[in-house]
Amino acid sequence: MEKNDFVSIWLAENGNPAIEELTQLNLDVASKTSKTLTAKNLSANELAVSLDINPDEINRWLMGRHSFSVKIINEILDTMADYSAKS
Repeated sequence: MEKNDFVSIWLAENGNPAIEELTQLNLDVASKTSKTLTAKNLSANELAVSLDINPDEINRWLMGRHSFSVKIINEILDTMADYSAKS
């Protein structure tokens, strides 16, 4: 792209709203997940096994140092809903 490209200039000045939205979604779901795991006395490793995801990735995500795609976020939400349904 050219340096004078309108889109490049706008993104440089304003950022990418889609990336910002995904970042906020990751943070929000990570916070809710952490609270649910604590409330249900479950570990991040148990969540990782349920999702077939490396436990280190789950731990980095819960600490805000890793992002997941919308697809994985939805899988996490579904798993957490299952955990919440099991009282």
